[in-house]
This record gives sequence, C-alpha cells and structure tokens, in this order.
Amino acid sequence: MSENGEWETYELNHAEEFDTFHHEEYKSLEGRGYFIEQNDLNKMVEIINKTIQIHRRSTNLSNKASVHIVSPEFAAGNLRVGLKHPKKVIGFPDFFSIGPLWKLDETKDQAFRAEWLYDNINFELDDYEYQNKLTNTLREIEDISEQVPIYLWYGNNAGEQTGLRYILYLLRDKENEIFLMNSTELYEKYITSKVERPIFHTGQIEPESLKLLFERNKENHPLSHKNRLQLQREWETLSQTKEVLRVWMNDKIIGVPEEHYDPLIIKTLEKLHNEQGKKDFIKTGTVIGEILEQLDEAGPFYLEYRIRHLIYSGVLELRGIPKSMRHYSIKIRS
Repeated sequence: MSENGEWETYELNHAEEFDTFHHEEYKSLEGRGYFIEQNDLNKMVEIINKTIQIHRRSTNLSNKASVHIVSPEFAAGNLRVGLKHPKKVIGFPDFFSIGPLWKLDETKDQAFRAEWLYDNINFELDDYEYQNKLTNTLREIEDISEQVPIYLWYGNNAGEQTGLRYILYLLRDKENEIFLMNSTELYEKYITSKVERPIFHTGQIEPESLKLLFERNKENHPLSHKNRLQLQREWETLSQTKEVLRVWMNDKIIGVPEEHYDPLIIKTLEKLHNEQGKKDFIKTGTVIGEILEQLDEAGPFYLEYRIRHLIYSGVLELRGIPKSMRHYSIKIRS
C-alpha cells in the first residue's frame, strides 16, 4: 500500500481476510519486499477493482444526476469540465475506428482485439493497462443506476459512431432513458458558421461549447425503442466483421482495406521531400501531422502503424528507433 508517497507491506494469513482488511488495524512488515510477476500483479489489480465495484454500488448517484458516456477517453475531460454537477462522465478507453471488432461483445473474445492492438499500435501503455481500463469502464456502465438519464456523445467519424453502437449494445438490458448527442451536428447548428472548418470529433469541442450544446438539447426526446434496437443490431453486424480499419462515409460505417491510407502517406512524404529540395529524413510526427491537416478521419496511432509497415516492407527508410512517432524519422527509399 502507498500513502503519502511511502510504501508499506502487509501480509494476510488467509484470502478471506482481504474483504475486511484495513491497514490501520494491521502492523506493516519491516525489512521485507516482494518481486511480483506482471501476470500476478494484474490478477491482484483485478481483485481490488472488483472489490471497489462492490463498495461503489452502495453509493450510487442520486436520481437528479445524469450519466454521460463518450468515446474515446480523452473527450471525457472536456465534458467533466464543461457540464454542471451532479453528473458522471464515463470515457471509453478505445479508438473504435481501428482494430478488429470480432466478437468484442463476448467477454472471452475481448483478448483478440487487445492482442491485435498490443502487437500493432503504439499506444505507449504498460502491459495490461488497456485491458484493465476497458474492464473498469465496463464495470462503470454495468453499475449505472436504472433511474438516471444517459447521454451518449459522439461525432460524425467512424470511431465514435462505432463506439455509440457498442455502448448501446452494452446498455441493452437497462431501461434508462437514453439521449443521443451528435456533437458534429449540434456544433454546426448552434456554434459554427459555414466558413469555419466543421467539427468531426467530440474531443475537439471546448468545455464551454459542450455546456451550451447540452443546455440546448437536454430536454429533447429520448432515443425511441425502435431506433435503439436498430443501432444495437448494427453493432451485432459490426461485431461479425474482420476488418481492422473503418471510415465514416455517406452516413455509414464502412470497412476498408488495411492499407487504405498507404498511398496518402507516400504522397504526403513526396510533397514534404519536394519542399526540402534535397531529400532527407523527416520526423514521423511531422508527416503524421501533415496528413491529419488534410484528413479528419485518420488517427495518428493507425497512421504510425502503417508507416512502420511501409518501413518493414522496404518502401521507406528509417533513422532512429520506432518505439513511438517521436523517436524516429523516415524518407522514401531511393
């Protein structure tokens, strides 16, 4: 246990003691420490998180609170700042435009997606961090009180549209009123002018603007049972697909080939080389930033994955160590 930056170790004689353990009633061990394997540490974290869930259920939010769910996780920060209390914001720790969705709604098969992300995407997370975050978020959704209204925030992009359908599937057994908050359409309706660049991601919207969008739409009609079932069925279709990349096109989630962005990566590199005059290495982050200026749909992590693929296949040259987009530079092979 860690308190005020100081670590203390306690030893329990029986597993049953864990449920009633309180450190102030035990004497900490002195002069002893432990090396714990990652697998065992993860099991310990899982047991602790389950215990936290049990205690959290006894302190549910009041009926006056609202629950807001958004994907990906970074978009939740602006909602927490912008929306008034009482409220609870759940950020889903995933980017649903990339990675396999195959049977993701079945607990035993969630590892299939996690393994693909671990093998291919540089999220710069510790081992098990993604899976622990996902499991804790599923627990939060499971524990939502039946009385509170639920607001689902999403933009017009493949990741958030896919996340919307997955979250609705997770909520399928709850009778709560659910309100859809399409941040792209609401921003265009209430805030932006036609000359400004449109917003496609909820995380791009400032807290004050999110507050305004919520105040203008919180009394709208909840999602109908018919539309709710339709979106759940769309998730069930998505969960049978094998693609690892999706785009939002003509108001639909479309699976595209894994190499979909490869020509754009090469074209962007050629443009940057022409600006150099003499072809030289360019920071990978610079290349990705240039692409994101042109394309709202593409995510930086997937682009970096495809850049590494082009390196391994001999199309690009590498200087540095490709452990993240900050650590290496690339150029088109002569």
